[in-house]
Amino acid sequence: MRLKTTRQLAYGVITALVSLVGLAGVSALTYSPSAAAKRPNILVIMADDLGYSDLGCYGGEISTPNLDKLASEGLRFNACYNAGRCCPTRASMLTGLYPHQAGIGKMTFNEGAPGYVGSLNEHTVTIAEALRATGYQTGMVGKWHISETVARKDAAEQLKWLSHQADYGDFAARNTYPTERGFDKYYGTIWGVVDYFDPFSLVSGSKPVKSVPKDFYYTNALGDSAISFVQQFTQKKDNPFFLYVAYTAPHWPVQALPEDIKKYENVYKDGWQALRQKRYKRLVDLKLFDPATTPLPEFMFPKQDWASNPTREWDARAMAVHAAMVDRMDQNIGQLVAELKRTKQYDNTVILFLSDNGASSEDPTEFGPGFDRAGSTRDNRPVVFPKQKQVLPGGELVHAGIGEIWAHALDTPFRYYKAKQHEGGIATPLLVHWPGGVQQPGRLVREPVHVIDMMRTCLDLAKAPYPTTFQGRQITPSPGKSFVPLLTSAKAPTQRLHPELFWEHFGAAALRQQDWKIVRLGENAPWELYDLKANRSETKNLAAQYPERVEAMSKRWQKLAEEYQVFPGPTKAQ
Repeated sequence: MRLKTTRQLAYGVITALVSLVGLAGVSALTYSPSAAAKRPNILVIMADDLGYSDLGCYGGEISTPNLDKLASEGLRFNACYNAGRCCPTRASMLTGLYPHQAGIGKMTFNEGAPGYVGSLNEHTVTIAEALRATGYQTGMVGKWHISETVARKDAAEQLKWLSHQADYGDFAARNTYPTERGFDKYYGTIWGVVDYFDPFSLVSGSKPVKSVPKDFYYTNALGDSAISFVQQFTQKKDNPFFLYVAYTAPHWPVQALPEDIKKYENVYKDGWQALRQKRYKRLVDLKLFDPATTPLPEFMFPKQDWASNPTREWDARAMAVHAAMVDRMDQNIGQLVAELKRTKQYDNTVILFLSDNGASSEDPTEFGPGFDRAGSTRDNRPVVFPKQKQVLPGGELVHAGIGEIWAHALDTPFRYYKAKQHEGGIATPLLVHWPGGVQQPGRLVREPVHVIDMMRTCLDLAKAPYPTTFQGRQITPSPGKSFVPLLTSAKAPTQRLHPELFWEHFGAAALRQQDWKIVRLGENAPWELYDLKANRSETKNLAAQYPERVEAMSKRWQKLAEEYQVFPGPTKAQ
């Protein structure tokens, strides 16, 4: 356990307040105490913008011993899919629906169409709601990002709000907060982007947190709050718990603690290409991929040679900060696992770890302050957006990201990154740890699964049904499937869990049918075709060779797009 610092004592007060949140509006319980005692606790941990190969157990050089240990004692998946970006993935994971079905087809803005209301619509039920109705205790810490986020009309007012220099009330409609969607306890941020040293939109339960300690760092705060929740849950031993821990790390701005950055200050001085080669070799050595079917794609930025890169020092530092953020997240996960062991909950807890999308290519220095990016701190110190890379990133006063070249490297062995529907954007690490439940620990699961499966899987673990109605609302049927059979049997399945999977985000789109996948970069871009069994890294576009297959699959994509409420209407296949 971490020593009780001023920071942790402050968090203790915050999380104690969260425990006062009531259970108003919950459906009648349908469990019996004897059945509840046999059901496992469920812990879902989500990273934010994690590179596919960031973790040590996925080929990375970043120190992640706690996640690596969970992997060695549990399972790794090499074909788990997300929805391509933060909020769509979170909506899908929590509801078991595709993003548009849940109401978050793009981001958290209301565009006046069923698939784009900017928050979970009335025909959704969350994992927390469904499990709480069957006797589970429920809690969440971290990034919510599935409530409609509306900026102040006056830009100056928005900047004051973001920097804690003005109070304009709730950060979104309270009836869309986690505590209104099934979570008994919540400590975290309602919006998506945060200053890690003083985050905007931080709430405890549904009440704004007005100030934070001087030694505050958001990843530590989430870790301490998760531990506090476990301590509270274990006081009620007859009821299992569902805990969702949604870290913001390593989402930009890249901000980390100095002692963590120091570990990596010399690690990335060889640059992008060298990192890709090293990670790829480790991925092959770990037998995550076969080089015959997953060759390393060509470097997407051939003109960006590291040796002639004039901003090498800045770029190496940015990547070091990214690594430090992942490292600190792993440290906190280790503390949480230690608490599960101390409270004798570890053996009866299913732990699932994943990321919301691939590494981020976004460059906040291009945006500058505004909307969700403060231009100054609480005490009015200016925040720099170093477009010319004139100030090294890492601390609170610099707002920057790693950029698209590092993002491409971090998603080795794939192409592209966050927001694209190529494998680099939608493939995510997935670890599952379940003592006594997982058969043949340490094995690799190659069966494709999707975040829409998380709802069905959690309900299956809890021996609970997926509701057709909830609190008088009709619930959209989930296209997700439970992947519990993949955990409890080491035998390869006789048929695919999903004959087909669907994606769309800002016009970028994909459809996977068995091992065939069509994908496009934008609404007006041509469809590409890949045989993922023979070419998982998407280096051989077969569209010209099999035009009939492209046409048939694109028509199927169009039909599903209409069914799943993709809007504005998708264009005809190119």
